Amino acid sequence: MKKALVLFGILGVFGVLQAQEKPFSFDFHGFVNPHYYADSRAVMGGREDMMLFYPKPIERDSLGHDINDGWQANMLAITARLGLRVSGPDMLGAKTSAYLEGDFTGSTNDNINTLRLRHAYIDMNWEHHRLLMGQYWYAMVVHEIMPMTNPLNMGAPFHCYARQPQVRYEYHLKGFEAVAVAQWQLDNKSQGILDGVPTSAAGNTAFARHSLVPELTAQLRYHTSKLFIGAAINAKTIQPEVTTRIISSPEFTTCAAKTDLYTSFSYSFFGKAILGPVTVKAQTLLNNSLYEGCSLGGYLMLADSTLEDWHFNTVWLDIEKTTGHWRPGLFLGYAKNMDYGHHADALHTFGRGHNIDYLWRVQPRLTYTTLTGLSFTGEAEYTYAGYDEPVGNLRLSLSVTYAF
Repeated sequence: MKKALVLFGILGVFGVLQAQEKPFSFDFHGFVNPHYYADSRAVMGGREDMMLFYPKPIERDSLGHDINDGWQANMLAITARLGLRVSGPDMLGAKTSAYLEGDFTGSTNDNINTLRLRHAYIDMNWEHHRLLMGQYWYAMVVHEIMPMTNPLNMGAPFHCYARQPQVRYEYHLKGFEAVAVAQWQLDNKSQGILDGVPTSAAGNTAFARHSLVPELTAQLRYHTSKLFIGAAINAKTIQPEVTTRIISSPEFTTCAAKTDLYTSFSYSFFGKAILGPVTVKAQTLLNNSLYEGCSLGGYLMLADSTLEDWHFNTVWLDIEKTTGHWRPGLFLGYAKNMDYGHHADALHTFGRGHNIDYLWRVQPRLTYTTLTGLSFTGEAEYTYAGYDEPVGNLRLSLSVTYAF
């Protein structure tokens, strides 16, 4: 933490000095966001479960008690964020800028509370074209319609939430936009068989790297000052089995190299409407395998090593109204496992939510915002998972944000 603060301090001082000599401008900003939350049962999530996906299933001890039932609470400030935007002179006929942003959630649960890179990209804008290179929002995250929920999940797993290194091209003309993205993996990794061992607990970038094919996304969008609508298609190709070394063990003598590829397609339709003080956002995901985007779905590996798709259909709605200092809001989400039950015959399941038939969430919130960057939010989040024995979790949360 201390090293990170010193680093950003040096960057800020360096930026001021450089601005006096070169045609660059620097905007240093961020926020501090302590967050308290309590859950009525154990949940599947990340970063001390601050990023909640859904409740854990019933697991009974020898006396028949559900070990996942019961309240637990925590408080974290890891989402504190620091960002630096650099605007430079026109180059190659384009307006240029760069952006660098980090927080302290860490890249995995093991290094939580350490500095994590969120965004780091170069942005070049022409009259009708835009080229972005670096780490930015995962291409199935449409940040213009992102739910305004308060916890770290921001609507996940109903809405994707991740960032990836990428090259992003946009073409703009009279309210219409065409977007094409090629992206690679880093923090959010695919699952598969690495050196004969399933990596379902923690993914690995090897499955994407060995495919030689970046994840590809295309979007078509239209927007006015009051309306934003669009559609997207995503194609992800991985090599589900990767061998990097020869293994000898009592279980098997060699690990045969395989180069078969697996490609999955997902689709999205999304929109936002501003109706006076009310903002309405919605999206549907026809989701084959967006595990890397903190969503649902994946793929199944059968006993003969053949692969089967595993689909989720997801829809969500977010409504928020601005009334003076107050912003009441409501998030609703529903997901349906279109291949529920197929995992019973699978040798390995890779992804998220394979044992859930359906999932829904109701999440009201209320935010009070001052005129000086200080805001307070209270939220109740009820998520219900359709296991063989369905269970629900109630999360109550309070947070304060000081933006600068």
